[in-house]
Amino acid sequence: MTVTQGSARTPDEQFMPDEQWDVYRSVIRRARSRGIQFGLGGAFGYATYTGDWRNTKDLDLFVTPENRDAMIDVLLAEGLEDYYEQVRYDRRWIYRGYRADTIVDIIWSMANQRAHVDQRWFDAARTVELRGETLLVIAPEELLWQKLYILQRDRCDWPDVLNLIYALGPLLDWEHLLSRLEQDRPLLASMLSLYGWLCPARAQSLPEWLWERLRMPAAADEGAPDVDANRVCLLDNRPWFPTANIDPLKTPCPPW
Repeated sequence: MTVTQGSARTPDEQFMPDEQWDVYRSVIRRARSRGIQFGLGGAFGYATYTGDWRNTKDLDLFVTPENRDAMIDVLLAEGLEDYYEQVRYDRRWIYRGYRADTIVDIIWSMANQRAHVDQRWFDAARTVELRGETLLVIAPEELLWQKLYILQRDRCDWPDVLNLIYALGPLLDWEHLLSRLEQDRPLLASMLSLYGWLCPARAQSLPEWLWERLRMPAAADEGAPDVDANRVCLLDNRPWFPTANIDPLKTPCPPW
């Protein structure tokens, strides 16, 4: 597996069983044969940029609203059934098809209806080669943008956002991200405040003007750790930054 404009670890053989990939590949090839533009998001998009591969047993394919029906037809043509019959879901932003225990999600909007997928998600995309297929991965700024809003009682994508910033921080188009957020910029400021606390040295690589624009104090002084393991372990005993090679279980919090 290779990726342009970034780096990622190659997933091991157990990351995704062959039978699961067969479902994904059949959908990908049929969509491509019909000329439908789509981009990988979700766990695949996150892993492409961070190197943290995990099998969620679903594939998130992002399309513009204009391509929604055509992409749903692709799933039906490949024999995938509507997952709504198993578990009801919000059809305003997603269509879920499944075969056995493998799911393919077609997504054309944010779950909160904040915004629809538009062409910029693809114009600034990266490409990844996965098992012989060269695929678009939605732009990292858009991936980060939509994950910022997933802060729920039973699910939170902020650890993903932290890792995206950890992996790509200086390379991100922060001006574009700020323009996307508009009045929701305090959400990003909250995330960067947490990031600066957890990764004080890493935060110094972000543009100085970004902190000023968000009316936030500058990043920590030199000499601070790349990732503060003591602070990380205050939040969870599972690794928040897999690529940083920090195991909170081996770095117990000091007695307070």
